[in-house]
Amino acid sequence: MAFVPVCVQCGTRSNPCRCKVVGPTLGFVAFVVAGVIEWPLGAAVYLFRHRKGRRIMAHPATVVYPRVTRAIPI
Repeated sequence: MAFVPVCVQCGTRSNPCRCKVVGPTLGFVAFVVAGVIEWPLGAAVYLFRHRKGRRIMAHPATVVYPRVTRAIPI
């Protein structure tokens, strides 16, 4: 049996229902995929360039999740 994450965000003004399900859920999935790729890479870069490594590891949370969540208004 596969685990399917469902994220719900209520109180938004981006659609008439004021609740979002699809955007946050796809945002979370994109966050996990980006994190699996970028966190080990960021950890390796961190050994030599601390600031750059931190930026790489923070990218899924600061860029990927918000962009995907805002792109889908439902």
